Amino acid sequence: MTRRDVLGFIAFLALVGAAAALGSMYTSMSIPGWYDGLAKPGWTPPAQVFGPVWTVLYLLMAVAGWLVWRPGGFRGARLALTLFVVQLALNAGWSLLFFGMRDPALALADIVALWLLIAWTTVVFWRHRAVAGALFLPYLAWVAFAGVLNAAIVAVG
Repeated sequence: MTRRDVLGFIAFLALVGAAAALGSMYTSMSIPGWYDGLAKPGWTPPAQVFGPVWTVLYLLMAVAGWLVWRPGGFRGARLALTLFVVQLALNAGWSLLFFGMRDPALALADIVALWLLIAWTTVVFWRHRAVAGALFLPYLAWVAFAGVLNAAIVAVG
């Protein structure tokens, strides 16, 4: 591995870490009070499950992005990496809408757009490098689950 590869990987970890940190900033302020008091379906996982799951997903995202970037940089994967950055923004935006603004209905619109963008990113990543697309599949599945949970909270609330 070259110095460029290592620095690129660190950059992807930092980018994904920034999105995660922004999202968790809103989440950590709302879970003990507001979120715990929401009417949620019985199949809602305990709040302690979300942190470890998201940690793994963010790591997979960083590796996938790096794998797509590595051969040709941004010029070689402009669409794929643009989609990657936009979906990260929508990912962080969901936390702002759901936890920061306490608006599950608006967050539901965001998560639908996020899921569609993740699906598109997965396909485009797969075309660059199959393993990068495969690394996005758990994220796609988790956001689908989170979207259904978000919709159930809107329906109950």
